[in-house]
Amino acid sequence: MSILRRAYIKYSPLNVNRFLDPAHRPRFGKRHSQILIYFLLIFIAYGIRVNLSVGIVAMTDPTASNNPDIPTYNWTDKSIMLSAFFWGYILPQVGAGWLANTYGPKWFLIISMSICSLFGLLLPSMAALFGSKGVMASRAIQGLCQGFIFPSTHNLLAQWVPPNERSRMGTFVYAAGPFGTVVSMLVTGLIASSWYGWPMVFYLYGGAGILWSVLFTFYGYNAPSFHPSISEEEKFFIEHSLGHGDDKPKLPTPWKKIFTSLPVWAILLTQCGHNWGFWTLLTEIPVYMSNVMNFNIKSNSVLSALPYFALWVLSFVFSVSADLLINKKIFTIGGSRKIFNTLGLVVPAVALVYLGNTGSDETKKAIILLVVAVGVNSAVFCGFNVNHMDISPNFAGTLMGITNGTSNIFGIVAPLVKDPNEWKIIFYLTASIYVVASFIFIMFGSGEVQPWNDEEKIKEKEKSEA
Repeated sequence: MSILRRAYIKYSPLNVNRFLDPAHRPRFGKRHSQILIYFLLIFIAYGIRVNLSVGIVAMTDPTASNNPDIPTYNWTDKSIMLSAFFWGYILPQVGAGWLANTYGPKWFLIISMSICSLFGLLLPSMAALFGSKGVMASRAIQGLCQGFIFPSTHNLLAQWVPPNERSRMGTFVYAAGPFGTVVSMLVTGLIASSWYGWPMVFYLYGGAGILWSVLFTFYGYNAPSFHPSISEEEKFFIEHSLGHGDDKPKLPTPWKKIFTSLPVWAILLTQCGHNWGFWTLLTEIPVYMSNVMNFNIKSNSVLSALPYFALWVLSFVFSVSADLLINKKIFTIGGSRKIFNTLGLVVPAVALVYLGNTGSDETKKAIILLVVAVGVNSAVFCGFNVNHMDISPNFAGTLMGITNGTSNIFGIVAPLVKDPNEWKIIFYLTASIYVVASFIFIMFGSGEVQPWNDEEKIKEKEKSEA
């Protein structure tokens, strides 16, 4: 029996044809409230991720706060501290994606976010008791917990977001990352230079993470079929557009076919190249502003946040454009993904080449180039970043675990610059990696659902045709 026929029987006496009429599709519903909760998750998670990048300046500067009771430290291993988050982050990714696909991501997200937030609250105490090693341990545990976030979120998006809304909703959720980065950098700089000092930053974000866990406990759901108050119209609209319903069986993970799939490797290698540049800039822009451009902590936090504010704003422009081009059938899904992915990598590469030739006295030029390099990079949200759901909606969480876990190794090995003379090399290298990553995705990326996404359906079709 066809999916549509089963749905018709299940939803009778509702008019299925009415649900399929675009004029009667739900414009705002429970899927949007779920998306808002995921937005808050990524917003808080990125705030936790990056607050040390600005906070570490205040933690090691006795003049940063006007409160003499705020402790400061003379640490020489700041670069290692900044990379400690990734020690834990890369470990659970593949397992987290598999667990999310197999058992549902809700409670994995709640538990991991709660532990992550708890160690944010404990970080000032860990610094006081154990010095830089205590901070490293806290950050590594936070990274371990956040390793569940992206694979689980991808799984939820694959269950809740219809394909024709994927660019917009996926971008809205993941753009919370740069928006959270902007707010975190601003808030960290302001609080760290105030009477409350840098410890208040970690208390603030730790508390926010705990509150989010409580919110998701009561209002988060793994799929439309679990939501107690979703309308039948919206539920049918989502499930039919994704090609499944309540009776959709759990599928075994086709590991061999995943690891031999060229589109998967295209996403993986592209994400590796992107993460090299993204995390190099994210962790080092505050240092660049302070050491190379000689800005103090207040102006440093504002200017460090500016490129990520541009990224957040432009992400909406690109995502709406991408969905429009797809829905109007101007480009295929694969074509649209490749166009925006190329835009998000090649334009920043050009900006970084120019940035490498910018002197310390050309501050305005440097800021404009950083805004372009980081801001236009948001186009990749409509490129490889949602492509997992295009090629395999059934295993999107697992794919994100594989690609995100592997690619974030570059969050550890990406260059950590101390000598201003090395910035030119770093910018040139990052630009080159961006261009190579873009070329790989153009050559081997795809927007088509892969055959291994639902082998059982293919087998059933072959039997019926035999």
